[in-house]
Amino acid sequence: MIVERLWVGNRLRNYNYLVACERSGQALLIDPLDHAACLRLASERGYDVTHVLNTHEHRDHIGGNARVVAATGASLIAHHNADIAGVDRRVGAGDVVRIGSTVELACLDTPGHTMSHVCLLARRGESALFSGDTLFNAGAGNCHNGGDPEVLYETFARQLAPLADDVRLYPGHDYLVGNLRFTLDREPDNAAAAARLAAVEGRDGAAAPVLTLGEERQVNTFFRLDSPGVISGVRAAFDGVPAQPGQKDVFLLLRRLRNRW
Repeated sequence: MIVERLWVGNRLRNYNYLVACERSGQALLIDPLDHAACLRLASERGYDVTHVLNTHEHRDHIGGNARVVAATGASLIAHHNADIAGVDRRVGAGDVVRIGSTVELACLDTPGHTMSHVCLLARRGESALFSGDTLFNAGAGNCHNGGDPEVLYETFARQLAPLADDVRLYPGHDYLVGNLRFTLDREPDNAAAAARLAAVEGRDGAAAPVLTLGEERQVNTFFRLDSPGVISGVRAAFDGVPAQPGQKDVFLLLRRLRNRW
């Protein structure tokens, strides 16, 4: 499996992804907002774009669909309940997307940011998660446009937390620097987050590292719900939080803090 990450460089700091089978040259584009750059890269590499997949229905993820499909004849894949025009295949939990002979991506039904969101987990070759706007580097998706933070917590707890440490994370946006600053505002003594921030501050998304979930667990507050520092910070920010709050309560309070931070 070949993974190409495309930094859009727009205000929303989107990433687009090209995932290709090294044997057949067939390729999948994930959330190809910058359709011109995606098509140019595929052409330069000699890939045949056979499929497009949208992780969810927000405009900054589906905006390039029509032009990619018109240029390539690719089949469009999306969540079975997503409000997206022109979908050829609708998927849910347990479905598998295969590209050529070497790419096999399991669909995870991951509501929360929206209620119709899929993540893709690579099951052959590189361990990788294409997480759309559910999970970001050092952060979690917001729930402003049709989402639900309680449902997002369940997605984290039941589907993301159990994944292996060596899974490499490919999110839909580059919010790494801002999210690391939020982590350090919650946990000023988080040495891993401080070191990571020092290494990436001042870089754009094209130069951002690809982190593993093991690294995320060191710096992402939404995976650190039992951390004494995180709990202390939450208790300082909100009245009435008990000394030993539940993980769900910590997650929801962190999401509220991040919304206004």
